[in-house]
Amino acid sequence: MMRIAVVHDYFTQLGGAEKVAEELYLMLPRPALFATVALPECMPAQLRGVPVQASWMQRAPKINKYYRFYFLLYPLAVSSMDLSDYDLVVSSSSSYAKGVRTGRDSMHVCYCHTPMRWVWSYESYSSRESFGLAQRTLLPALIRGLKQWDERASRQPDHFVANSKVVAERIRRAYGRCAEVIHPPIDIDRFHPSNEREDYYVVLSRLVSYKRIDLAVQACAERRRNLLVIGHGPDRRRLEAVAGPSVKFLGRASDRDVEYYVSRCRALIFPGEEDFGMAPLEVGAAGRPTIAYRSGGAVETIVENATGVFFDHQTVESLGDAIERFERQEWCSHSIRRHAEQFSIEVFQDRFQSFFRRIGTPVDMPNRRTSLSFAEAFQRERAS
Repeated sequence: MMRIAVVHDYFTQLGGAEKVAEELYLMLPRPALFATVALPECMPAQLRGVPVQASWMQRAPKINKYYRFYFLLYPLAVSSMDLSDYDLVVSSSSSYAKGVRTGRDSMHVCYCHTPMRWVWSYESYSSRESFGLAQRTLLPALIRGLKQWDERASRQPDHFVANSKVVAERIRRAYGRCAEVIHPPIDIDRFHPSNEREDYYVVLSRLVSYKRIDLAVQACAERRRNLLVIGHGPDRRRLEAVAGPSVKFLGRASDRDVEYYVSRCRALIFPGEEDFGMAPLEVGAAGRPTIAYRSGGAVETIVENATGVFFDHQTVESLGDAIERFERQEWCSHSIRRHAEQFSIEVFQDRFQSFFRRIGTPVDMPNRRTSLSFAEAFQRERAS
């Protein structure tokens, strides 16, 4: 029987990468799950209770609070994880997991969400962070060392899979490697179109500076459009300071609340440059369109004037103009939903199964219902 391992960078936050790691685990037959750090409160819903083999970093002081400050230790933690006994290793990586040790006869496939953003785009990334003088002095040298490690680590996988054409091109430029493109899986059955429509836009995102939620907040405040900001993160206080009375911050919301607000909104506002961006398709599964910055993965998932509209400059004025253009158009919820179905979990599994066959490592994947039952069985076994 083939021994399979799934290794994710770290479970320290809940975002798109963690959703993909969850589906990678669920689609494979009886894999072991690894991560440098796995905080119980940050595990995706269907992985809670599944045993995670974490590195020694799990025991680092106050790791749940200061995991970002340990960034120089993650390469050491990944290097200490020996997966040489596994026949197939699938790493889910936007930073470190691709550097895990595997055996000479192992097949290592890296699902790359992006090359390290803060390493390969440090200047643009750091320009939006509130670094002090000491950080701005020391970080460039540390980042250079991390970049050298990342280049070496990129030689570990036998194959790269990218989540978008944009990321495939970044992989080519950064690592000199080719990558298959398999878009992330969208749980389209979670969302359903509603006949009810309410007068508000939504943002569905972690509140971090590079996602440019400030543009949505300011544009809606200036044009007196109602906006619900769903999500949590370190940028919330700054965003609240520039918000007007038409903008409400809901913080973390339950799945039920998210589904309710999404299905009844006018549209999602998606103002950042994302590697892929699952939110427009999740909202699309509810039959609602997206107003997005024309860059990154959004250009691969949004059909202009059919499932959404674009704005071309990351300015409040450009986004505001796009909102007004959006409001002059009619939108077909059923067509938007059908488009989202092209990115379903089943499509993701089918494309991965075809990919494994092409690289000579056929995997007998259980269907999704069986996978979920297997995850639930792990939880029951642990509770007994």
